[in-house]
Amino acid sequence: MIRVTEKPVEVLLVEDNPAEVRLITLLFQQTKLNCKIANAKDGEEATDYLFNKVKNKEALSPELIILDLNLPGKDGRKVLEEIKEEPSTRRIPVLILTTSQAAEDISRCYELHANCYITKPSDMMRYNAVMRSIEEFWFSTAELPLPQIARGGW
Repeated sequence: MIRVTEKPVEVLLVEDNPAEVRLITLLFQQTKLNCKIANAKDGEEATDYLFNKVKNKEALSPELIILDLNLPGKDGRKVLEEIKEEPSTRRIPVLILTTSQAAEDISRCYELHANCYITKPSDMMRYNAVMRSIEEFWFSTAELPLPQIARGGW
């Protein structure tokens, strides 16, 4: 049973490809999940978004981060490292969704405490199935920590 809530579940999508952003947003909109997707187009924007929320005490952290590795400027590996090193963000689940199938990337991401590594599907039917799996597992099966209130702790 997918969690249906009045308050939207916030997902931070770190993706530089506008077509991928539109596709993922569309697939999430087609679910029963009340989801708000914030998009960061590069690694710097992603970490600024996360760490400024905490610093400015303005809102809850996202409940889930979907992170591409191949980003302009600061790449996804560095973003993941910074997220997991920072006490205010380390508990947010980070799903790697990338084109890389390299064993080194997979190993490195898990060493950096990624919660999941998924290679982007090449066809629409499989992409839809992957997004449904993310929705089902992370918002129905898994128990997530409550979002951190920026002014407090977990």
